[in-house]
Amino acid sequence: MARYIRILIVAGVLLAAGTISFTEWSFKVTQTPELATDIKTVVPEYSYNCITKQGVLPLDVDGKLHVTVWNIYKQQRDNWQEALQEYSAGSQLVLLQEANLTTGLADYLRSASWQVTMANAFKFLDTSAGVMNLSKTSANKTCAYLSMEPWLRLPKSALFARYQLSNGQELAVVNLHGVNFTVGVEEYEEQMVKLERALATHSGPMILAGDFNSWRQARLDIVEAMTGRLALHEVKLGNDQRIKILGQPLDHMYYRGLALIHAEAPLTDASDHNPIIASFKIKPTQSSVAKQQ
Repeated sequence: MARYIRILIVAGVLLAAGTISFTEWSFKVTQTPELATDIKTVVPEYSYNCITKQGVLPLDVDGKLHVTVWNIYKQQRDNWQEALQEYSAGSQLVLLQEANLTTGLADYLRSASWQVTMANAFKFLDTSAGVMNLSKTSANKTCAYLSMEPWLRLPKSALFARYQLSNGQELAVVNLHGVNFTVGVEEYEEQMVKLERALATHSGPMILAGDFNSWRQARLDIVEAMTGRLALHEVKLGNDQRIKILGQPLDHMYYRGLALIHAEAPLTDASDHNPIIASFKIKPTQSSVAKQQ
């Protein structure tokens, strides 16, 4: 029996060593947030942390803004592209989580008329994975954020962007993928605090959306406290087919300074998450009203 136990222990150590070796060989993790805006190949050029652009055009069209939020499940389902084209039709802004920069996604992005920004979380076999913004116009400024998964030692990424609106204001947008595999909520709260600090510097309209991995009430309490301090409202979904774990939805969209027209979360088999699609109206400012008079 003792000899059998020793064999099991040795086998376990060798298996663990092999797993660690495979992880170190196959995954590339950066300690500094990486951001790319020129996605033409599966190996884009990344700049660190933030990118600014001048002379950008308004994101909304005639005062209307359509936004799609979707965890695309690393494009593992065969019909991901057809579904993405359907759900993003008419949208000026698409916020993707678990975007895997494969040849198929790179080909789609080259053929589509999107401005693309990606926050690299990690690379698996030299393929970037993370959150991605698709927009009809470039952002004034975009910054990438990273938060480490304590068990997997692989980060989750987020994007903070500011887009120009036709009423003269800037729209602050956070696209996030929440830290998932934790026993407590310390790492999760740390991620939310980091993003709240970025949003708290903005006084205008705002959208906070993504896959929050809010499968536990304690996590949702952190999100609700954060959105309360930022004076954000959660979109009311007419057709709510969001995926739930332990009775809690994982995906959310919060907003302020905009007028919600309609929102829904339709059912799909193109991912293990269902998208959130929302339409907003841009509120006029005093300066924009004065220009019209």
